[in-house]
Amino acid sequence: MTRQPPSQEPKIGATTLRHDSRPSPAEQYRVNHRIRIPRVRVIGSDGQQIGILETPDALRIAREEGLDLVEISPKAVPPVCKIMDYGRFKYETAKKEREERSKRTVIEVKEMKFRPKTDEHDFDFKVKHIREFLGEGNKAKLVIQFRGREIVHPEVGQNVLRRVVEAVSDVGMVEQPPMMEGRRMLMIIGPRPQGAPKPKPAGPTPVVTPAGTAAPAPAAPMPEAPPAVVTPKAPS
Repeated sequence: MTRQPPSQEPKIGATTLRHDSRPSPAEQYRVNHRIRIPRVRVIGSDGQQIGILETPDALRIAREEGLDLVEISPKAVPPVCKIMDYGRFKYETAKKEREERSKRTVIEVKEMKFRPKTDEHDFDFKVKHIREFLGEGNKAKLVIQFRGREIVHPEVGQNVLRRVVEAVSDVGMVEQPPMMEGRRMLMIIGPRPQGAPKPKPAGPTPVVTPAGTAAPAPAAPMPEAPPAVVTPKAPS
């Protein structure tokens, strides 16, 4: 038995692709013969309003000037079109968008993980990178990861975060104070704004005396030396 080739006729209910005369998202404006509206309000190349014209007449005026007819306000009644050099218009619009993108400041949040018992070498290495993040205008997300029974001593993680804040206090400041998230302690440091007052250096650390122990008595002042006795010389 010979198999018949599949029928090429469209099935009932099949979707038929149709040509869409609307401009694609990349083309924001209808230009020249893409303008299908019969009547449009026309603005001349000098910025002066010409008035409401038949679209073929507006196209003829644009061709006579060696320019394009561009629909700039399609929702108006009737739509507004302007006579211009569309190629130059696209170039200037793209250039303006590039300049605006270059002026935008993109701030990244970079994560740096610590352990409650981070050794000094690792601590200094990570603080160096945090200072670089802040110097570039970015933010640093500090994470203290607790394991096992370390979670019952959150003050150890707070001490690590406090040391980091003190190490970068000249270039950064706390934007989000420490907070717990499961078995992690989080804090966010941002760059210090220009002109913001820098923190004052911490004063001397007070001496903590264990409970039940008397504080050491102050040392007794040294006795002053007696004045020297001057003996007058006998006359010769």
